[in-house]
Amino acid sequence: MRAAGLGQWRGAGLLGTGPAAISAAMSTQPQPSPVLFFETVNAYQRSAAIRAGVELDVFTAIAEGKDTAGAIAARSGAAERGVRILADYLTLLGFLTKRGDRYALTPDSALFLDRRSPAYVGGAIEFLLADNLVEGFKNFTATVRKGGTTMGESGTLAPEHDVWVRFARAMRPLMEGPAQALAGLVLAGSKKPMKVLDVSASHGAFGLAFARQNPSARVVGLDWPNVLEVSKENAKAAGVADRYGTIAGSVFDVDLGGGYDVVLLPNFLHHFDPPTCEKLLRKIRPALADGGRVVTLEFIPDDDRINPPMAAAFAVTMLGTTPSGDAYTFAEYERMFRAAGFARNELHNLPGTVQRAVISYK
Repeated sequence: MRAAGLGQWRGAGLLGTGPAAISAAMSTQPQPSPVLFFETVNAYQRSAAIRAGVELDVFTAIAEGKDTAGAIAARSGAAERGVRILADYLTLLGFLTKRGDRYALTPDSALFLDRRSPAYVGGAIEFLLADNLVEGFKNFTATVRKGGTTMGESGTLAPEHDVWVRFARAMRPLMEGPAQALAGLVLAGSKKPMKVLDVSASHGAFGLAFARQNPSARVVGLDWPNVLEVSKENAKAAGVADRYGTIAGSVFDVDLGGGYDVVLLPNFLHHFDPPTCEKLLRKIRPALADGGRVVTLEFIPDDDRINPPMAAAFAVTMLGTTPSGDAYTFAEYERMFRAAGFARNELHNLPGTVQRAVISYK
């Protein structure tokens, strides 16, 4: 930046301040503005802050009534100065509110970040901020140049990668809502006997949602052996272990069996390029019973690839962690399924989630 430019920002009191202060001060400045640049460059601090807030149980402490920096610090075993600065920053980010020296939870934080809440999702940081996942973005310039992950030849798709056990244990609370919504959409109240294959079962939430909503459904979870231990634990806890079977291995290699009324592909196809997806879909189609359906849950952007923002942004995750995965549009999924011999496809929005479902008919 030229000296005159530095003087302008220094005079405005912007240098040496945080993102929120810059935003407030710059609101009176003429455009163009460097605010977005500063906020984006410092975005790693947001991730660090929410991780610290979860690990120190700041949100649960406040929910328990320990709502001052000193009380939170005493509960968490942290320095009061550190907690004060962290809690103030979490307030700036919108996770907390503050009145005087007392903090309070926002409605979202009360539901999702109080460890006692049944909707608690704080444990998801164990996967979302895992070192071996973040590693894929440390040299993102090289990733962009390559057009795929620099985390080794296969990225997170390496056989029995330990990140998927972490995913299965950490991400289940975030998937329970979409799983129940998806089962409700597909079953539409049906209690008829059915056989369901849950590909890349992970925590098992999607297949187990079918088992819960339909007492006559039998579910087969397919995943790596180490991951299936998690889904089997969850099936037992849900009281449906007697209707839950497993197939261990890669879906590309194992015998799928047959006679499935529904094959679930939740958050799976995005890991691969279209030819690989089509190869898998050709293998799945004969495993379906007459009238059977494949149900795909994905981050599906519009054709412009920038809306909805969260779905479109998922393409970056695939670029950083897989050799050739992507966030595909519905038109692209339609081409894949038609190339694999499926008759027709439907796109459905799921209330309460940014993901969409594609139902494909044999």
